[in-house]
Amino acid sequence: MIQVNGRPFLEYEIGLLRRGGIRDFVLCVGYLGEMVEEYFKDGKKWGVRIRYSYDKPRLMGPAGALKGAATLLEENFFVTYGDAYLRTNYRSVMGALRDSGKLGLMTVYRNRNRYGVSDVEVSGGRVIRYEKEDRGGRMEWVNFGVTALRKPALDLIPAGKVCSEQRFYGELIRLGELLAFPVEDRFYEIGSPESLREFELFIMRQP
Repeated sequence: MIQVNGRPFLEYEIGLLRRGGIRDFVLCVGYLGEMVEEYFKDGKKWGVRIRYSYDKPRLMGPAGALKGAATLLEENFFVTYGDAYLRTNYRSVMGALRDSGKLGLMTVYRNRNRYGVSDVEVSGGRVIRYEKEDRGGRMEWVNFGVTALRKPALDLIPAGKVCSEQRFYGELIRLGELLAFPVEDRFYEIGSPESLREFELFIMRQP
């Protein structure tokens, strides 16, 4: 809900995804999630449908929150961050997942530690390592922030337990079920004052 040129950042993100062909949204919300729901409501104003999954009474971690939203999700779906603006061909990403027969597909960007620390190792078209907290600077790729999943992948997330995205993706990697989909455009996020300003300048230049 951080304001960017007078609008919540999430509004820009929903607009981007809508232009990518996505019309059905499930927002996993936690602390002050009511503010998000009060603003966006059912999404009709933006030409989409929005439903909400509340991570209560305690935070279950990113993968745990995803597990909690399972009943609202379709057989194939995207997972993305709420604080990142991610330009890619969403139709091609989902098509690649469907054609593969795998449980998951992670978009990856050849970052070389340019925009934050790289955290993904890729080989043979698959993600073979994901280290969210890696600080060695040895990896070239970064998790771009868009993952396409088949619903059976959620069976790898323990029910009722806190589960991080690293643990969840680690299970997919161990099973050889997480493909890598390279993207060309850089990502924008708002995790720091510097990156927020960078996004503000970027979005001001858009038609």
